[in-house]
Amino acid sequence: MKCVALHSLGCKVNRYETDVMGQKLQERGYKIVAFDEIADVYIINTCSVTAIADHKSRQMLHKAKRKNPEAVVVACGCYVETDKEGVKLDESIDLIVGNNKKSEIVEILDEYFREKEESTADKLLGGISVTEINDPSQRYERMELRSMPGHTRAYIKIQDGCNQFCSYCIIPYARGRIRSRDEEDIISEVRKLAADGCKEIVLTGIHISSYGLDKGESALLSLLQKLNDIDGIERIRLSSLEPRIITEDMALQMAALPKVCPHFHLSLQSGSDDTLKRMNRHYTAQEYMDSVASLRKAYNLPAITTDIIVGFPGETEETFEESRQFAEDIDFYEMHVFKYSPRKGTVAAKMEDQLTDREKTVRSNVLLKMTKEQSKSYREHFIGMSEKVLWEDIEEIAGKKYLIGLTTRYIRVAIEEERAKELNIVSGSITQHTLNSFLRDDTLLI
Repeated sequence: MKCVALHSLGCKVNRYETDVMGQKLQERGYKIVAFDEIADVYIINTCSVTAIADHKSRQMLHKAKRKNPEAVVVACGCYVETDKEGVKLDESIDLIVGNNKKSEIVEILDEYFREKEESTADKLLGGISVTEINDPSQRYERMELRSMPGHTRAYIKIQDGCNQFCSYCIIPYARGRIRSRDEEDIISEVRKLAADGCKEIVLTGIHISSYGLDKGESALLSLLQKLNDIDGIERIRLSSLEPRIITEDMALQMAALPKVCPHFHLSLQSGSDDTLKRMNRHYTAQEYMDSVASLRKAYNLPAITTDIIVGFPGETEETFEESRQFAEDIDFYEMHVFKYSPRKGTVAAKMEDQLTDREKTVRSNVLLKMTKEQSKSYREHFIGMSEKVLWEDIEEIAGKKYLIGLTTRYIRVAIEEERAKELNIVSGSITQHTLNSFLRDDTLLI
């Protein structure tokens, strides 16, 4: 029995795919171990969304080889697709698996070991597969998660690829054009997970707002309506959405589905129309604000989160201030702030007026300070309110053990382990209690 350790970097799509690869390997007889243990095989599902992500991917690949020089180190994911030559030359890597070959991980590994035993080659590159961006034969790669032992929340991948081609983004070149998963496959997977005890699903993909468009029309709302009817599932959460998909009618129809969480991640990137245009984002700041207003009309205190890039080429003090003021006016629950990172092969990498790292850091710090204040202010709304919490983990904080969970609005909640026992609260249960105070800035206490 060979031991396999898996590590996922980057987005929730990678996390889902890593879970499926681990499940497939376990079913074939491989033993899954923690990444910090000695293993026969290390699989790193890489990310390439930023230069820092590339660096972290290389770090984890090299760390695996140092951990066990005799192990087979497998590189898969977006970094494999965006730096094919660099990956092939990396002596830490033994096997390369492209994004559209992850579902074949068992067969690829079995073939690798079979050929190695026959002494044909120490380093095989046959696993790499790069599908052309304009290849009309592209199909959604079928993967299915059948169980999540010990977990009450599962990521569900509903689509792959992106047609947006934002000027800063390499991902369409790494993932290809949009491909939607068959609705029947999604529903079947969710039913199996519900029967296994899963209570919350998180719909994820590279661009889930485009779900169904490759087959003729948007089908995201229809999918939500059908998932809402599945017994056992108590929460449906959406990953990143394009703001254009949120109309007043869409918001009201989602609000009519009781299992859809009032937590929406609307990708912004900038609050300046000038910067949005150069980013090739397909909306204006006003259109974004209208989408947020539609959600706030349909839901009571919805959690609105976002991504913002600072230091995009040509961003001036004035356009940064526009973006900062816009973020202040929207009053997000949380902002994920990224310093612009040039990606070779993108339009933005060739733009003039690239900013210095120092300028990016200064602007990033301004928004990080703001989001810390906004996040705490949003959580304060819920002190004294009764909320349902899905309990997921136990952590030690300041020397005490706490049961940790999340509300529907993705607010982190804690209760002392001893008090949880008195109230008969167990991990995985959804219970309703009053949120009394802050344990720390990012956590409310029952």
